[in-house]
Amino acid sequence: MYYRSELLFNKDDISNYLLEMKNQLKTEIWKETEDYLLNVGTQQYLQHLKSKYELNEIVIHTEEAYAEPKEEYIKAEDFPYDFHVVSGKSYPKQVYYFNVPYSGNSDLLSYRPSTFTLSPPRAYINSNMLVLRFVQFYDDVQRINKEYESFINSLQGMVNNLNNDIRQYNGVLEPHILNIVNLRKEEILKRREQYASLAVPIRKKDNVSYTFSIPSPEIKKKINLKPVQTAKDFTPTPVLSQEVYFDILKIINDMGKEFERKPSVYSNKGEEDLRDHFLMLLEPHFGGSATGETFNKSGKTDILLRYEGSNVFVGECKFWSGKKGFLKTIDQLLGYLTWRDSKTAVIMFVPNKDFSSVVDTAKEAITQHPNYLMFNGDSDETWSNYTFHISDDDNKEIKLALMLYHIS
Repeated sequence: MYYRSELLFNKDDISNYLLEMKNQLKTEIWKETEDYLLNVGTQQYLQHLKSKYELNEIVIHTEEAYAEPKEEYIKAEDFPYDFHVVSGKSYPKQVYYFNVPYSGNSDLLSYRPSTFTLSPPRAYINSNMLVLRFVQFYDDVQRINKEYESFINSLQGMVNNLNNDIRQYNGVLEPHILNIVNLRKEEILKRREQYASLAVPIRKKDNVSYTFSIPSPEIKKKINLKPVQTAKDFTPTPVLSQEVYFDILKIINDMGKEFERKPSVYSNKGEEDLRDHFLMLLEPHFGGSATGETFNKSGKTDILLRYEGSNVFVGECKFWSGKKGFLKTIDQLLGYLTWRDSKTAVIMFVPNKDFSSVVDTAKEAITQHPNYLMFNGDSDETWSNYTFHISDDDNKEIKLALMLYHIS
């Protein structure tokens, strides 16, 4: 039999622990100053909180377990009933201390998972070690081995159940944080009567005549430092909605696929000619103005959508010339941006025969750019979405779509 030490997974339900974590998270967001919350880069702030409140799963490292034998005097009262011992006396016995390393938060080992057993295992909990004490009352080492194996099986079963709860919590943590941040921002902006100024009312025009037979986009209504945001008043600026941004990208993507389907028509076109085909579809679809070769801060860009004097979408079209040229294109795009820009696209025309290799190279290279923040998922095999920050303000985040088309 093993020494009766602390009962694991018995303090409280893990659901209560996780609820308290969420309450702490909400309190932290609500305590931020209003101007900080409105000015800080959302994705960076989100990742900071996610890193802080995300839980590591418990891992039991049985392959690194070891035993320490010692001789100790055992009280007669602790002996099994079939031993002839005198009450009040102690007798020498061999004692084995089994040390089982683990990684993760030791506090979690005290909480009961949503699926549990009524007979959880017992052990001492140290910072990175579970210590099990076996007294060898019988000259049968196999008996100790079986009890150790039984302990490990029980422990691993409860840890697996606990990790399932942790994975579910971590899986919804990011959208949960984003929802709280957005609700807090809405509450602040409504109070300041500035909420309406954050949405750019670019309206899609009806009854547009199409030059090309492309379907119309259907508008659908671990050390992580806290991002630094210098104290300043929040100034509302035009922001292109994610919905309209996606519609713009959808038109570009449909036209790019048209290039690939009809190589005989487009193969000899240059960057400006191909760019003009995008503009021919973009301009009549939206109430803003889509213009080409428009000067913006430090140079001219290929596709620019403006709203009341502010640039709300910037796109750069280039032929693929290798990784170095690709990263230079991103630099060029970022150089055009002012602090008002928020939605962008890098559109690459790829003449290389090995198109798939270029796509892989571009996706790998873009994450190496110093302004890269995070990957936001693929919308297509050759259309990927990212978050960057502009060069002169880490807190001003932009959305950047990478779109590649095979021009053979």
